[in-house]
Amino acid sequence: MIAGQKLVVVMPAYNAEKTLRQTYDDLPHEIIDAVVLVDDYSSDRTTELAKALGATVIRHPANRGYGANQKTCYEKALDLGADIVVMVHPDYQYSPKLCGAMAWMVASGEYDLVLASRILGGGALHGGMPVWRYVANRGLTFAENLLTGLKLSEYHTGYRAYSRRVLETIPFRADSDDFVFDNQVIAQTALAGFRIGEISCPTRYMSEASSINFRRSVVYGFGVLGTTLRFRLARMGWRGEGRWRRNGDGGEGGV
Repeated sequence: MIAGQKLVVVMPAYNAEKTLRQTYDDLPHEIIDAVVLVDDYSSDRTTELAKALGATVIRHPANRGYGANQKTCYEKALDLGADIVVMVHPDYQYSPKLCGAMAWMVASGEYDLVLASRILGGGALHGGMPVWRYVANRGLTFAENLLTGLKLSEYHTGYRAYSRRVLETIPFRADSDDFVFDNQVIAQTALAGFRIGEISCPTRYMSEASSINFRRSVVYGFGVLGTTLRFRLARMGWRGEGRWRRNGDGGEGGV
């Protein structure tokens, strides 16, 4: 526990056997109440290794996608009674050692969602982020900040800490099963009036780390822009589908 609040770490996994143990071992287990790994139908020994390490493991019977994986992660964490949920990829691209710092930022009551930024501190390129991916990250982030009015250093991190209230409020179950899920969750969190903070995080790009290819990145980029436009319209009073209504507009989950 952390400040009397139950902390559950979730890992959306796919073929993470090579890096899972290192990620798991670097977590601050002294403050973590449970580790949940959801295996999205890996072809390696991710499930077997996670069980051996002591994680609570759920294996999808078919590959359902990154967003669908996270949905299962969050549902299980809430079922376990989590007050704070930290999501970290098991590919060791992000430092698991920062889990405690991120959880404290939520436990303090100052933030409802904390993002681990690869951009703050200037470590993205130093950590091996491909130049084309860095440029795309910066371009999308500029557009998102312009349209949302937020001032985040990046929206595309796979390392986050949520308060239970955020996950119980935003309609994440209605979001995409693909990679744009991450951006939809941030937009809905901001639209609901929750406070979003950031922490600098080193990054490591290795051959074993998961990464989407250029074509999928283009699809993701257009999905991000579509999400941002929906957010902007909702802020302007558009009463569209429930998941893009502002807090108090009577939409699903209150957003």
